[in-house]
Amino acid sequence: MSTPAIVKLIPGHTIMFLCDIQSRFRTAIHGFDEMVMTVNKLLKVAKILEVPVVATEQNPRALGRTVSELDVSQLGPAYLGSFEKTLFSMYTPDVQKVLEERRMKSVILLGIESHVCVLQSTLDLLSSGYDVHVVADGVSSCNKEEVPYALARMRQAGAQITTSESVAFQLQVDSSQSNFKAFSAVIKEEKERTKQSLQALLPLRHAL
Repeated sequence: MSTPAIVKLIPGHTIMFLCDIQSRFRTAIHGFDEMVMTVNKLLKVAKILEVPVVATEQNPRALGRTVSELDVSQLGPAYLGSFEKTLFSMYTPDVQKVLEERRMKSVILLGIESHVCVLQSTLDLLSSGYDVHVVADGVSSCNKEEVPYALARMRQAGAQITTSESVAFQLQVDSSQSNFKAFSAVIKEEKERTKQSLQALLPLRHAL
């Protein structure tokens, strides 16, 4: 029996995907505010560690733009833009071009809905040879009961199901790096919000 491959985030070849975190979903998605807290924490980490970020918006004329609470402006050139789509998957031609041009290998995936756009994005990315790391405290759905089944399906397909703090430390890698002080400050600053998000979004995910 072959040993399963060990899948790790690869600093320098990792990109963060924000899937359809739009204004019209605000009141419909379970734990929306806590999910946004998680995304904002990882945006702060992305800024420090210079991780590129891409967002998509599903039919924004009907569903609104990416919520204003997500401060992508802090990222500067690391923010590669927001792409409109009608596909449920984020793996659109525009996004494919970004991945190819940047020679990305690992994708950190956050957003909504876990059983629709996040799931389909994961399956398409895996099929195309990318490693996918789905942040369990950074995804959700309208019906919270959908989420554990979506995460289980993604794991079965080969995705890595992880948490925001685990992702952050995998990207940082080494406490001797010059940016560790700033990184550590973010982790401490976000401690209570991290706890709040985990408590709101992970209780039903024990089936994993």
